[in-house]
Amino acid sequence: MRPRLLWRLVVIQFVLLRHGLDEIVLALKIFRPIRFLKFASPWYWLSDNRRRTRGERLVAALEDLGPIFVKFGQMLSTRRDLLPPDLAEALTALQDRVRPFPAQLARQRIEAALGASVTEHFAHFEAEPLASASIAQVHAATLDDGQEVIVKITRPGIHRRIRSDLEILYAVAGLAERYWSEGPRLHPVAVVSEFDKTLMNELDLQREAANAAEFKRQFEGSPMLYVPGVYWDWCRTDVLVQERIHGIPIARTDLLRQANVNMKRLAERGVEVFFTQVFKHNFFHADMHPGNIFVDATDPDQPRYMAVDFGIVGSLMPEDQRYLAENFHAFFNRDYRRVAELHVESGWVPRTTRVGEFEAAIRTVCEPIFQKPLREISFGHFLLRLFQVARQFNMEVQPQLVLLQKTLLAIEGLGRELYPDLDLWETAKPFIERWMRERIGPRAFVERLKDELPYLNQHLSELPRLSIQALTQVHRHTEMLDRQGQELQAMREESRRDRQQGRLTLVGALLLVVFLATQTAAIDRGGVAAVSWLGWAELIAAIGLLAAGLRRS
Repeated sequence: MRPRLLWRLVVIQFVLLRHGLDEIVLALKIFRPIRFLKFASPWYWLSDNRRRTRGERLVAALEDLGPIFVKFGQMLSTRRDLLPPDLAEALTALQDRVRPFPAQLARQRIEAALGASVTEHFAHFEAEPLASASIAQVHAATLDDGQEVIVKITRPGIHRRIRSDLEILYAVAGLAERYWSEGPRLHPVAVVSEFDKTLMNELDLQREAANAAEFKRQFEGSPMLYVPGVYWDWCRTDVLVQERIHGIPIARTDLLRQANVNMKRLAERGVEVFFTQVFKHNFFHADMHPGNIFVDATDPDQPRYMAVDFGIVGSLMPEDQRYLAENFHAFFNRDYRRVAELHVESGWVPRTTRVGEFEAAIRTVCEPIFQKPLREISFGHFLLRLFQVARQFNMEVQPQLVLLQKTLLAIEGLGRELYPDLDLWETAKPFIERWMRERIGPRAFVERLKDELPYLNQHLSELPRLSIQALTQVHRHTEMLDRQGQELQAMREESRRDRQQGRLTLVGALLLVVFLATQTAAIDRGGVAAVSWLGWAELIAAIGLLAAGLRRS
């Protein structure tokens, strides 16, 4: 590991200690004998750590450590069932209230990106940020025509900071993959690589604008989701200008209830929006923490989601999408045999896996959670059991599904907050069954055939010519294979002759050796006349065989 990375690891430990989080640093057994040394630290006696809650200290430490650690805190903030209430509540501050950078610096970055002063582009620009996140912060503004917009600006120095922390993650992942027994199965380097790619995409605000425009097109006129419009004339790599929306933050369940929002319908629509993105559009919002989701409560009985921040999006390969849909369908129908078979067919578990044993293990994990509301399901325990099954059957982590898994956790966390009695299975099952009928059944075949008809009609007139060309190519390939077969047969015949030649030469040489060995003594005693007729026969045969072998060569 390079010295700079080692120094960064030291800095991380230093930041945790500075914020009084010694219980994290000193949690390892190897540090137990020296835990008393924390009382010798000046920060223990001089800082205000003892006056701050541990949640406040954790948030401050994550902010100091940078964007990657902030995003980790954002993910944890949606998992209230996995954290103590005080920590979960404190971490919600990371969703849209990360420490902002100065407004003057924001103006400078806008002017550098747009090539003119802020007053030339906006009739009004608010210095106080609306929201401040790990990658960028958002200011309210007004265009010359009176349209209310938001201006999103990336943080200064963010590229260098993220690259530094990613190098640490790569180094740790590489060590884990090399020395940890679970490394080859969990693919930590590939997982970090996926994280790297999504972060780099998130840093490009022009890409985010394109993602937002695509989402708006897909959900145009939808009663479930509204996506604000993009103002392309003011969009650059470091600056994004988008329509400003006014809604209730999804995390403010108290305000939603005051507005008499139908929470059951809101939760059900959230599930439907997710499955629509993943299976219908194959383009899903992969950063759905509460800071990015609002609710339009104009019609409380028909609430509509309003989404922002499309920097991280995901999509699936067609085969992964199909396997996931079939897995969901099999889960909902408790067809654990099919679930096991799909895992083997997709290569997520080794081909040598015994399907019957895998089926029994999956049934043991899944059967207890069916027909229960979210408040009675411990998804933390459920995921832990699935991980144990994964270890038992050498199930490999699928890096291309990491974003989807992250989004599923966020959706589950939101559903728990909105309507704990939501039956997740009954809400999602009709959607998956409809998708299966549309994509895999006879209707899907007819639809695909209809889609292919224009192509077939275009190339139908070319079919005779293409058929003749194909037959000609087949004939040429056949002739070539025949020639190659004849050449191969000739090579085999030549090899057979060479082997026969070698055998003749070897036998001749052996006979010559035998003649010399048996007749040398006789020649010494009586001269050449002492050689028997058998010896002369051996000599003649040896010379003949050697001559035949040499002649064949």
